[in-house]
Amino acid sequence: MLTVNRLDLADARLLIEGAAEKAREIGVPMCIAITDESGNLIAFERMDGGKITSVTIAQDKSFTASAAKKATHDYNAVNVPGKLAFGIHTEVGGRISSVGGGLPVIVDGEVVGGIGLSSGTPQQDMDCAQAGIDYFESKRG
Repeated sequence: MLTVNRLDLADARLLIEGAAEKAREIGVPMCIAITDESGNLIAFERMDGGKITSVTIAQDKSFTASAAKKATHDYNAVNVPGKLAFGIHTEVGGRISSVGGGLPVIVDGEVVGGIGLSSGTPQQDMDCAQAGIDYFESKRG
């Protein structure tokens, strides 16, 4: 029998709050997705002005980060012609993202979910995702 640790709705709201705060600070309205450890959506927020295309992209980034237990930008470095992982973005129905902005949420060394952001540059998305995690960790105690 397995015991599964995952984010709950209150955790997801903390992650969104921290990411949205950073997005407001840099002046880029974001789409923010939070998934559980298996990549299923827990919560989503599209800030006023968040891009329409970013609704799906943010969810795919969060899916990748949690289900694959890896930051999306880590895939970016290996998803290039000539590398063994080239084409990974076509797997799982095209849901694997190699664009920066998806981070696994780790508690006590275990991936319990993911956060994905989209609407800014990949670096802005990454910075806001990290801000969400930092805020979550500060509030968890």
